[in-house]
Amino acid sequence: MVRSLIFAASLSLLTLAGCAKSGDEKASAMNDSLPPAAAAANAADPDVVVPEGGIRVQGWTGRLDPQAAKSGKTLSDASFDLAGDTLRVVSGPAAIYWNPLNTAKGNYTVSATFTQNQKSAHAEGYGLILSGNNLEKANQGYLYFLVRQDGKFLINHRASDTEVHKYVDWTSNFAVKTPGSDGTATNALSIAVGDKALSFKVNGKEVKSLPRSTIDSGGPNSGTAGIYGLRINHNLNVSVRGLTSKPQG
Repeated sequence: MVRSLIFAASLSLLTLAGCAKSGDEKASAMNDSLPPAAAAANAADPDVVVPEGGIRVQGWTGRLDPQAAKSGKTLSDASFDLAGDTLRVVSGPAAIYWNPLNTAKGNYTVSATFTQNQKSAHAEGYGLILSGNNLEKANQGYLYFLVRQDGKFLINHRASDTEVHKYVDWTSNFAVKTPGSDGTATNALSIAVGDKALSFKVNGKEVKSLPRSTIDSGGPNSGTAGIYGLRINHNLNVSVRGLTSKPQG
């Protein structure tokens, strides 16, 4: 009987350990979760609510990051406006913005010029998205290329609400302009989709090249065709000019 009790206790401990491991594995799979330092920074700098927010540009829409949406935030907590030929985004929670008519496929270059109008409490990214698909669904997918005020850039791919593929983590590069004494910084970003590679440029300088086969791993145009637009992380004030897509050749 003693042996039976010992065996039962051991089995219970193994079961509990297995459940804990399973939970840890699920947490690891949630690539959208923030590292401790970033989580602490966000806790000290929560999403602001922009007065009279919302999207006020005809044809455009947007979507918050899953974490912000789960916390009860909405697109009305950020502001997306057009003044002349300049888009102005004041966030608010992190979000992507797009016009469903803006699509690209094949060999092309997407570009835009971003001005961070004031320094943020801590470094937050802004930049381009492309190959957007199912953007309003749980299996949303898009590639994004961002810069931030500490002179770093990032290249990631969101594969779903809970999965993000990291191609290039935040990396310093002298091509990325940092805010001057007036607190502003202007950076021109572009992504050129060529036959063999994708070229990521900041202010005309290539900061990274990735094989097209890596991005189109599911077949021709599987990761490079779709909607292009903008990604603006939380609590930023950014102006965007000249968002375009041009075919190559």
